Amino acid sequence: MSDSALPIPSTGALLPRSTDSSTRSRRRRLIGAHALTWGSGISAVIPLFVLGAMLVILLVEAMPSIRYNGLSFFTSSQWSTGYQYGTVSHAGGVAHLQGEHYGAWPLILGTLESSAIALIVGFPIAVGAAVLLVEKLPSKIAAVIGLFLEVLAGIPSAVIGLWGVFTFGPWLAKNIYPALTHLPNFPPFSIFHGGYGSNGEGLLAGGLVLAAMIIPIIAATTRDLLRQVPDATKEGAEAVGMTHFEVFRSVHARWIRGGVIGAAVLGLGRALGETIAVALVMGGVQQVPHNVFSSATTIAATLILQLGSALGDPSGLEVKALAEAAFVLLLITFVVNVLARQIVKRAARGASLPVGAGF
Repeated sequence: MSDSALPIPSTGALLPRSTDSSTRSRRRRLIGAHALTWGSGISAVIPLFVLGAMLVILLVEAMPSIRYNGLSFFTSSQWSTGYQYGTVSHAGGVAHLQGEHYGAWPLILGTLESSAIALIVGFPIAVGAAVLLVEKLPSKIAAVIGLFLEVLAGIPSAVIGLWGVFTFGPWLAKNIYPALTHLPNFPPFSIFHGGYGSNGEGLLAGGLVLAAMIIPIIAATTRDLLRQVPDATKEGAEAVGMTHFEVFRSVHARWIRGGVIGAAVLGLGRALGETIAVALVMGGVQQVPHNVFSSATTIAATLILQLGSALGDPSGLEVKALAEAAFVLLLITFVVNVLARQIVKRAARGASLPVGAGF
């Protein structure tokens, strides 16, 4: 028997070594393919499992507060920890202190209003900065500015919050707020009428600080999307006599609108969940703001500010109320993302078509 063949015990036939090697190689490829399939499947399930676990845990922890506060949790402005040195009572199977009641309407309103201010101010600035970097500035200058933009995105929120407290807020109170109070006193400008503190803390300052935090996220994403627009598409639009604005409106905007909406949702998600910066700048007062200068708070800021004292509640109801507030914040984020997904689907229709689709 030659060295280039091996016997097969069952038949005694000869199997070339090259065939045996190819069989092992094919077996390894099949094992790798199955490993990739199972690995990617498990990786896709893990985030879903984590989200489901968070929802279930928060709902279980919040159930006593849901039973005790009812719908008044969403409509009441009273957040009272009750008489901390009194005896623990029970109502409907829920332990509580005398006078203990929790209403999260100021928290929910502050979360939505501050995030809306951040998006209204930050979105056009971010998109404008991205267009300037990609379309107008020389590549070397754009690279330097883009580097600073990315560094801004990585600054910790605590640092931005301290900047807002010691620098940005007082500057607003000294230079911007006096001018805003002289606007006509009728809607929508009536929100700018009212007193404000010398340090500038309040709803508007918190929203502007949040805008500074989401601008790098939206701008960097928009910049990358603009770079993906084919040059042939832009040149074709310019060749038919379109101005730069018309090219941007008919070509760029149609091409990137789905991705830009997604970037705005990413920024909005950070604004909804921001804690330290908001807690430092907005004042942390649980009240319905009567103008944009009023002190306010958000759900996330309340969680970080109240959790320490809540752990000392002998009835444990305050912790349950904070869990319900966290559950509401998670639901708000979920609803925002679902709505944004539907908007992106509508906006993306026809976005990848040639230049003619933009006219």
